[in-house]
Amino acid sequence: MQCEVLYVVMDNEKELKQLGEKFAKARESLGLSQTEFANSIGKDQPSINRLEKGKINPSYIYLLEVCKGLKMKLSELLESF
Repeated sequence: MQCEVLYVVMDNEKELKQLGEKFAKARESLGLSQTEFANSIGKDQPSINRLEKGKINPSYIYLLEVCKGLKMKLSELLESF
């Protein structure tokens, strides 16, 4: 009996960049700079910059904190993925 294995290959770099772009658009829609937003959620501006550029893979808790600061649900953020 043979077993076929299906591998799903994700382009992590592309996914993280798309996630970052969604965060940037949401932040900009609130009229906040990266620094203002970072200060409002207890993060630093370079961290927000890395997130928006897709340079980090944020943890679940980080995502929740950012979504709360953006006044959005995590499900809204992830609905297009």
